[in-house]
Amino acid sequence: MNKRINLELVVGVFMIIGVLCLGYLSVTVAKVNLWGPSGYDVVAIFSDVGGLKCDSSVMIAGVEVGRVKSISLSNDAARVVLQIDPGLQLHEDAIVSVKTSGLIGEKYVRISVGSADEIIKPGGRIRQTESVVDLMDLISKYAFGSI
Repeated sequence: MNKRINLELVVGVFMIIGVLCLGYLSVTVAKVNLWGPSGYDVVAIFSDVGGLKCDSSVMIAGVEVGRVKSISLSNDAARVVLQIDPGLQLHEDAIVSVKTSGLIGEKYVRISVGSADEIIKPGGRIRQTESVVDLMDLISKYAFGSI
């Protein structure tokens, strides 16, 4: 009887450890922040975001420095809120563009750093934006001789 209780206790502890490990992996892979948002928000206005989604990566020089927090429509333009890592300062003349990883890969936001003396404050706006290049538009223009 005593061996059965010990076996059940060991199996129970093993199951709890397994569930905790699975929960940790789920949170890590999904890149969920359990302790609230970290970083600050900046806004960029695009004429076309071409399939950009919330929670897409924001990159500088190929390094992830934030996420797309929200995308909304504002005066016939796409208003994109970017959540930037704390400690990173964006210059006033930074250029934000929507890029595609690979030929038909997922969209991400790339920031080309500037060198101005002015720094964008939290909640501020990045003025210079480049919309996504639509590959299907380019192909159709080339096919029908518009280019």
